[in-house]
Amino acid sequence: MHSSAVFLIEFGAIILGLGLLGRFAGRFQFSPIPLYLLAGLAFGEGGLLPLGTSEEFVAIGAEIGVILLLLMLGLEYTATDLVTNLKTQYPAGLVDAALNALPGAAMALLLGWGPVAAVVLAGVTWISSSGVIAKVLGDLGRLGNRETPVILSILVLEDLSMAVYLPIITALLAGAGLAAGSATLAIALGVAGLVLVVAVRYGRHISRFVSSDDPEKLLLVVLGLTLLVAGVAQQLQVSAAVGAFLVGIALSGEVAEGAHGLLSPLRDLFAAVFFVFFGLHTDPASIPPVLLPALALAVVTAGTKIATGYWAAKRAGISAKGRWRAGGTLVARGEFSIVIAGLAVTSGIEPRLGPLATAYVLILVIVGPLTARYTEPVAALLLGRRSSGAAADATRDRNRDLVPSPDAPAEK
Repeated sequence: MHSSAVFLIEFGAIILGLGLLGRFAGRFQFSPIPLYLLAGLAFGEGGLLPLGTSEEFVAIGAEIGVILLLLMLGLEYTATDLVTNLKTQYPAGLVDAALNALPGAAMALLLGWGPVAAVVLAGVTWISSSGVIAKVLGDLGRLGNRETPVILSILVLEDLSMAVYLPIITALLAGAGLAAGSATLAIALGVAGLVLVVAVRYGRHISRFVSSDDPEKLLLVVLGLTLLVAGVAQQLQVSAAVGAFLVGIALSGEVAEGAHGLLSPLRDLFAAVFFVFFGLHTDPASIPPVLLPALALAVVTAGTKIATGYWAAKRAGISAKGRWRAGGTLVARGEFSIVIAGLAVTSGIEPRLGPLATAYVLILVIVGPLTARYTEPVAALLLGRRSSGAAADATRDRNRDLVPSPDAPAEK
C-alpha cells in the first residue's frame, strides 16, 4: 500500500509538472520539449529529486509515447502522398540526408565513438522536428506560402526514411551481424512496401473495417491495432515505431481524421512522458563536457539545414526570400532526434551520446523558431549591404574612368 501511494504521488507530480510546463511554454509561444527534457534531468540520475517507484511505469509510458508519435505521423499522410513525394522530391531528400547526416557521423568518429554511434548520431542530426516546424508555420501564418509545400515534402521524406533507418540502427544496436542485419532490413523494406501497396489499393476497405460512429470503439480499435502491430514488428526486430507508422499510413479519410482527434491528447501526454524518461537517463553532470561539441554540431547543422531548404526551394522555382524562409524553418530538431538517441541510450553503446543529443536538441529546439523567423530578413540585410557596397564600388570605378588624370595629355 505504501509503495502504491508513493507511486501515485510521484506520477501525479510528474503529470502535473508537465502540464504546468506546457502552459508556461504556450504562454510564451515556444515548444515545451526543452522544458520536458529539463524536467527529466531534474528527476533523473544526479538530479534534484530522483524518482523511485514510478520509474518503471514511466519507461512503459515512454515506449507508448514513441509508438503514438509515429502513429500520428502516419495518419498525416496517405500512401498516395508518400508515393508522389518519392517520385518528385527524392533529389531534395538525398541532399538533405547528405548535408545533415554526415556532420553527425563525422562528429562521432572524431570523438572516437565508433561506427555504430556514428550511424546513430547521423540520424540525430539529420531528422528535423515535424511537430515544432508545423507549430512554427502556423504561428508565423506561413501555411499558405509557396515555399511551405517544399518544407513539408522534405519532412515527409525524412519521416518515410524512418521506416528504413530505424530497423538498421535497431539491428546495429542489438549487435546483429551482417546477415542478420540484412535480413532485418529486408523484412522492414518488404513490410513497408507491402503496406504501401495495400494502402493504395485497399485503404478504403481497411478504413471501413476500422471505422465506427462511436468514438470510444474507434479509439479502442485503432489503439489496440497499433499496439498489436507495433509489438509484432518489435518481435521481428523491425521496430515498434515503424509498425505504428505503417498503421497510420494504412488508415485514411474520415477514420484517420477521427483517430487523429481522439489520439492527439494521448499522444501529447505520452510524448511528454517520453521526453521526461529520456532526461531521467541523462546525468546533468555529463552535459557540460559535451556542450562544446554539441554547440559546434548545432552551428554546422543549422547551416546545412538552411542550405538544404534554400536548394530545394530554388529547385521548385521559389523566390529568394522564400528560399531563405524554407531553409530557416527546417533548422529545429526535436522529438525524432530524441527517439533515435533514446534507442542508443537504452542499449548502452556510448554513455556520452545521450548527453550530447540532449544538449544538441535543447539548443536547436530553441534556435529553430528564431531561424524560421529571422533567416530571411537577416539574409536580405546582409545581401543588401553587399549589393550596395558592390554598386558603390562600381560607381566609383565608373566615375574614376570619367575624370581625366592630371598627368594625362590635354585633348586638342
